[in-house]
Amino acid sequence: MVERTLELIVESLENGETVKLSGFGVFQVREKRARMGRNPKTGEPAAINPRRVISFRASQIMKSRVHGAGV
Repeated sequence: MVERTLELIVESLENGETVKLSGFGVFQVREKRARMGRNPKTGEPAAINPRRVISFRASQIMKSRVHGAGV
């Protein structure tokens, strides 16, 4: 059941949909534009291609539980 739930979440993210898990958080796909960066070893400029990334924002319930756990 857990594997199927994760499959559904991944399928939704692949389609660019936002996935909200009540009491847990929100997964979103963001489009990052092309930009110039630097190679950390050589310092040479390097082009970074546009890409899609997944971001996660924890719910207030999750944040308060983690904060209250004394971690």
